[in-house]
Amino acid sequence: MEEIDETERAARAAHLKERIYLTFAALAVVLALSSHGHVTAGEAATTLIVTVLGTLLAVFTADAVSHIVVHGRFFTRQELGHALGSSFGALSSVALPFVFLGFAGLGVWSAEAALRAGTFALVASLVVIGWIAVRRIPLTWYQRLVALGAEAALGLAVIGLQVLAHG
Repeated sequence: MEEIDETERAARAAHLKERIYLTFAALAVVLALSSHGHVTAGEAATTLIVTVLGTLLAVFTADAVSHIVVHGRFFTRQELGHALGSSFGALSSVALPFVFLGFAGLGVWSAEAALRAGTFALVASLVVIGWIAVRRIPLTWYQRLVALGAEAALGLAVIGLQVLAHG
């Protein structure tokens, strides 16, 4: 197993953190849209893209401000590229709900089915993100299972909270 230096470890952690934030935000929105019923695919996609872009901009702004506080300066060109890559690279973790809503927009699925499939895809995305986070860390299989199970449980808890709020 390759040794990862602290700088690389911090960069990977930032990348994963932003994917997790974005995935949870998208999951909350997809669940809220599902609970309101009779939303069109276009309305759902618009709401989701606004939320996703707003979340990405918020995360990027938080990164910029915290960088200024820690380092006493704005990003260098390389640091800016890393911050933009971390923030906007997280889009891949929420791509499937947009694909499903595209199917609904084409009439292949209903918007409700697309949102339901998007919910499952986002919870699965959280588990994949968790796996990426722990795969190179020297943990026992049991510790990895607990970490992945905890992330899946949190995703399911978000679903449960939304059901309670809108049920």
